[in-house]
Formats: sequence, C-alpha cells, structure tokens
Amino acid sequence: MKLHRAWIVAGVALVAIMGAAGFRATPGVMINPLREEFGWSTGTISLAVSVNLLLYGLTAPFAAALMDRFGMRRVVAAALALIAAGSGLTVWMTESWQLVALWGVLVGLGTGSMALVFAATLTGRWFVRHRSLVMGVLTAGGATGQLVFLPLLAYLAQHQGWRTASVAVAVCALLVVPLVWFLLRDTPEELGLTALGADGPQEHVRQPDAARRALRTLREASGSRGFWYLMLGFFVCGASTNGLVGTHFIPAAHDHGMSEPAAAGLLAVIGIFDVAGTVLSGWLSDRVDPGKLLVAYYGLRGMSLLVLPQLFAATTEPAMLLFIVFYGLDWVATVPPTVALCQRMFGKDGAIVFGWVFASHMVGAAFASAVAGLLRDELGNYDVAWYGAGILCIAAAFVSANLRTRPPLRKSPAPA
Repeated sequence: MKLHRAWIVAGVALVAIMGAAGFRATPGVMINPLREEFGWSTGTISLAVSVNLLLYGLTAPFAAALMDRFGMRRVVAAALALIAAGSGLTVWMTESWQLVALWGVLVGLGTGSMALVFAATLTGRWFVRHRSLVMGVLTAGGATGQLVFLPLLAYLAQHQGWRTASVAVAVCALLVVPLVWFLLRDTPEELGLTALGADGPQEHVRQPDAARRALRTLREASGSRGFWYLMLGFFVCGASTNGLVGTHFIPAAHDHGMSEPAAAGLLAVIGIFDVAGTVLSGWLSDRVDPGKLLVAYYGLRGMSLLVLPQLFAATTEPAMLLFIVFYGLDWVATVPPTVALCQRMFGKDGAIVFGWVFASHMVGAAFASAVAGLLRDELGNYDVAWYGAGILCIAAAFVSANLRTRPPLRKSPAPA
C-alpha cells in the first residue's frame, strides 16, 4: 500500500514544529547565565521572554492568514530565517534592550509564524481522516522539541557559555530550511492528490488581504460566547505552561539547590510524557465531547500546581517525578480539543479563529512570565506564582464547562 503524501508533509511539519518549540524555550536555560554575566534582574530577563511569548501568540492569527495567502512553505522558511538571525546576533549583545529586540522580537515573530496555527492549517488542508489524531501528534512535537533541545542547551550554557547555545539554535534553524522548502507543499491538490480521507478535491481560494481577513474573522468570531470561553481558557493554559513552568521552572529549581542541567532534564521528561498525553488527547477529541476534556485537563492541572511548591528540593524526589509525569501528560493536551472546537464552531475559518485563541494562550504566557519574574525579585521565591496559577486553572475548568459545540458562524444559503 502506497504511503499517502499527507504523512510526508506532516513529518516535515513535525520537524519544523519541534525546532520552533526548542528555539522558543531556550531563554529558560539562559536566565541564570545572563543574570550572572550582566547582572540583570530576573524581571529584566523575563521582560524579553514575555515579549517573545507575546509576539509568538499575536503573530499566530496573521501567520494563518499569510499561509493562506502566500503558502505554508514560504512563511515557514522565512520564519526559520528570522529565528536564526535573532538567535545568532545575541552573541554580540551588551545591553538588556538588545535581548528584548533579538530574543523577544525576532525569535518571537519567527517561532510564532510556525507555531500551532501552522499545525492547524496543515491538518485542515491535508487530513479529513485522523485529523485530530495528527493534530495531537504535531502538538506533541512541540514538547518533543523541548525534550531534544533543552538538556543539550542547558549543558552548553553551563559548560560552554550561553553564546554557544545561541549559535547552536541559529545553526539548527538554518538546517531545517531546505527540508521545508523542498518537501512541504501547501495543498494536496498542487500534486494532483486529495486530502487523506476526502471524497474528492477541495477548493482552496487564496485571499488577497491576509491581515484584513484575520481581523474580519476576529470580529465575526467575537460575537460568539464560546469564542470568549476558549480565549479565557487558553489564556490560563499559556500562563500555566509556557509562561510559568516553561520559563521559570529551571531557575525555581536552582533556587532550591538543583543544578540547571538536572532541572532541564525534568522539563525534558515533561516533553516525553506530553507526547503520549497529547496524542491520546487527539484520539479522545475524535470520540469525546471536547468541552468535557478541557474541564478535566484544567481542573487536574490546577490541583497539581497547588502542591508544586512543597516538592522542590536539591535532588529529584519521587513526589517531584510524579508531578513531572502528570504535568507532562496534561501539558498541551488542551490543544486537540480546542482545535476541534474551533473547527466545529467556525468552519473554514477555524484555523484563523484558533490563531486568535492561541494568541490569548501566549498573552497569558507573557503575563505569567513577567509577573513571576517580578514576584521572584520582590519575594525571593516563586511560591505565590505557583499558587496563583493553580487557582486560575481551576477557574478555567469552570469556564470550559459552559462550552457547547455549535455549527459554523457562516450559514449555508437557504434552499430554493
């Protein structure tokens, strides 16, 4: 049986998404080295991370529209070039504003252009059968990127210097460009194929004004109460993952005597179990009410964060390992049901709507990253940040309980 080209395209996307996740997570292993070399406060460094996260999210809806206008291949290749430039140029920085401009702006724009919206766009074009499952695999790829890169980058930052880690990111980003350019295709129809599981060719009309379409979609979607429920839930999701744990877990563990490579290794374990959790979530999203899944994911995540401050120690204790395994299973398990709800509620605009929902995810991440850094500077620890995130997650579970799947906003013409 011949392998459908959709699987090859998904494989290329997986490599790109893995790289983007690893590149974006790099500042987490650089907080302590930068603090030691330049004397910058945690809050100052966290500002650069917050700008990175904010642009990572706000770029997403426009990236979805740009992919619709210019094609996924061009947008992703340009994004990788931005990441390489932003990471590579940091080796010459001497002021904190340069960190904000390079890691915050350039890397934020680059990684945001090939984030989860890229996965949602690709699965919407190439898959009918197994769509949520493939979305789960691609989402898990983000955590796998963290798994592959973070321990190595932490080792390089500690033993070879943070500049070596930055150069490694730039080189890896450039190496992915040829793979994307020669193997990725925008639609199956370009190759005379149909999407996997489709009855026939699908029409893909490229819009002339990507930014206008993104804003129009936001205006139309904002009239739906479900859209705001998704936005609020994903705001909390970003705050409790990328913003807090992804950025501050390593320095928080270091505050309790744990080495940075050991703490990075724990984040990598989160990546291992996230693969299983997200793929399972994708499988469940094809079979179970996605709203109910979100209630379970947010509620359990909140309870785990409430006990985390008591688990930190200089060595890795069994209780901390249990938290890491659980948090890994739940890390981005929220993505497949959220994508499924966007597609069911907003139809053909589902990918762009998810782009806006994902933007709220990264606004939440930016908020949590900045606030946690300031709390660390003021209080000397992260305890209040962990407790606050736990309470927010439980609140998100209650919000998600109100989600109901509705038909797309744009109604089909009435029969004659």
